[in-house]
Amino acid sequence: MLLAAGRGERMRPLTDSTPKPLLRVRGKPLIDWHALALARGGFNALVINTAWLGEQISSHFDLQPRQDGSEQLSISYSHEGTDFGGALETAGGIARALPLLDEVFWVLASDVFVPDFEFSQDAVSRFVASNKLAHLWLVPNPGHNPRGDFGLSPDGLALNLPVAAAGPRFTYSTIGLYRRAFFSALPFGNPQGLKTPLAPLLRAAMDNQCVSAELYEGAWTDVGTPARLDELNQEPTP
Repeated sequence: MLLAAGRGERMRPLTDSTPKPLLRVRGKPLIDWHALALARGGFNALVINTAWLGEQISSHFDLQPRQDGSEQLSISYSHEGTDFGGALETAGGIARALPLLDEVFWVLASDVFVPDFEFSQDAVSRFVASNKLAHLWLVPNPGHNPRGDFGLSPDGLALNLPVAAAGPRFTYSTIGLYRRAFFSALPFGNPQGLKTPLAPLLRAAMDNQCVSAELYEGAWTDVGTPARLDELNQEPTP
C-alpha cells in the first residue's frame, strides 16, 4: 500500500496544484520510485489511497504510458477524498483499504525518497514466519527529527521508549510490513471513515512485543519541505 492522501501543507505552494507524491525527484515523480522498486521485487499489485488532488494520482498511472517495468503493475485505489471528503490519517486509511489488501502487505509513504531500498520476497517470508504483527524499517535520525521515534532492541524488537529513556531511538522510515490483524481494533474496511493515526497503534503493539524492526542505513529522505526537494534535485542521479 502506497500512502498518498496527505495535503502536503509544508510543501506549499508546490502542492497547491500538484499532489506531493507527483512532485519530481531527479526527473521522476516520487511515487514512481516506489512503484518501480516494488515491481522489481515482484510486488505487482498496489493499493494507493488518495484525498488531496487524488484524481491526478489515478490519472498519472491510468492514462500515462507505462515504462521501466511499471506495465507489470495492477493498481487499485482507495479514494478517501471522494468517499469521506478528506484523508483518514494513516491507520484509518489503511483500515479503509484492508479489503483490497492481502493478509500480509507492505506499507510505505509515497513522499519519502529511498532509491536503494530493496522490497524483497525474503523479507516477507521472514515476517510471515514470525509471530509479529508488524515489522518496521528504522533509519538514523535526520536533522529535523533528532530525538527519533522508536528504540531497537539487540534481538530486533521495536521499542516504545520514552524520549528521556536511556538508549538510542531511531526514525520510522514509513516502510513496514503489516498483518491485517494489526488493525483489528478498527472496523474492517473502516466503513464510517474513522480518522485514526498509526503511531498509537504501533506503540501499543510494541508494548506487547508484537513489532519487530531493523535499521536501514541507505539513502533516505523525508521530502517534507521545498528545500529538501531542491537539495535532492541538485544531487547527481546515481
